[in-house]
Amino acid sequence: MNALTGAASFAVISGAAARSVLEADRTRVIELVDTAYRLHGDGHAINPPSYFLRFPDMPNARIIALPAALRGDEPAAGLKWISSFPDNLGKGLPRASAVLVLNDGETGVPTACLESSVISASRTAASAALAAVKLAGSRAERGRVGYVGTGPIARHIHSYLLAAGWPVDEIHVHDLNAARAADFGEWAAASGGPAVTVHERSEDLIPSCDVVVFATTAAKPHVTDPGLFAHHPLVLHVSLRDLSPEVLLDAVNVVDDVDHCLRAETSPHLTEQRTGSRDFVNATLHDVLTGAFTAPSDRTVVFSPFGLGVLDLVLARFVHAESLAKGSAVLIENFHEGIE
Repeated sequence: MNALTGAASFAVISGAAARSVLEADRTRVIELVDTAYRLHGDGHAINPPSYFLRFPDMPNARIIALPAALRGDEPAAGLKWISSFPDNLGKGLPRASAVLVLNDGETGVPTACLESSVISASRTAASAALAAVKLAGSRAERGRVGYVGTGPIARHIHSYLLAAGWPVDEIHVHDLNAARAADFGEWAAASGGPAVTVHERSEDLIPSCDVVVFATTAAKPHVTDPGLFAHHPLVLHVSLRDLSPEVLLDAVNVVDDVDHCLRAETSPHLTEQRTGSRDFVNATLHDVLTGAFTAPSDRTVVFSPFGLGVLDLVLARFVHAESLAKGSAVLIENFHEGIE
């Protein structure tokens, strides 16, 4: 007898279907990311270290496996398999592409395969927006936002900051690709935002902003002067490898997960290697969400999120349910052969 007889259909969910669900209610996505962080911090999630597949002939390329599971009343499991090939940009292709396999949390049976680049970008952006709101302090009254790196992730973060109610009075951008910076400015202006100031150097952008978002493909630190942050901005260090240890050691540091973030040659990992200690990490985002830590307004605050698989899992579960309800998922009957 087939061990999977009677199992639910296998669903395939396209990027367009996932985008339709996620962009319909960004506030809900932020709430789900908040929930995922709380579940993780409370010990209701299993989130092993990510696994990096690297290529000796392409040192800047990688494919990462992020497994995760949720336990409790609504168990689920899944694996995101996401590639980052920066050289794709020169070929007119996206830098990142991804799929996510969703498993039933009780039986382990795979139930869906979702295009996941939009899920990944959404959870990254929602995480940044959530952190901004919770870490803001008096900065929430200031609307000068700057983006170092103006690719798709920066656009997602901008959209989610607006969804979170962040005031945006000025937008400043810097990108090594001047055309991409100009495109970002046109895109932001078309959405009814303020005029965009393009900076030739990140060193000129940083002092001009109350919130600085790093969303680059940098492989090693390129911002090394702590003096650039003398006005104590909130820094959303999403790309993780832009800031030198000197900058982090002069700031208040919040991460999403200490063990995950301090690996793979991230800026926090380099800082740990430099100092031989993790004492420079002041809190996790879970500490902030639960009120165990309040960020000061008179220090530079850097949020460095490695990106947890449990965030992708929670959003994938949401997209799966909504796509089934809307009829936008492609169902494959008798997908499972089963093994006795």
